[in-house]
Amino acid sequence: MKRLDRFENFRFVGYRKNMKVYDCDNEEQFEKLTTLTNKVDYIKLNLIQSFSPDNIDEAKNRGFKPA
Repeated sequence: MKRLDRFENFRFVGYRKNMKVYDCDNEEQFEKLTTLTNKVDYIKLNLIQSFSPDNIDEAKNRGFKPA
């Protein structure tokens, strides 16, 4: 399983710029997420969000839509 730096322990990661949540266990979604985050310093700009509990329902509760 691949993960973003600093988000190694999270399966579902939200990208605040487009308000979509990506499943890091899905290779296609993870590739889209890494393409988006390679262009900017997502940590410094606070564009990435993790969820607790780490599930899709919690992401939806926070206004994110599945990618």
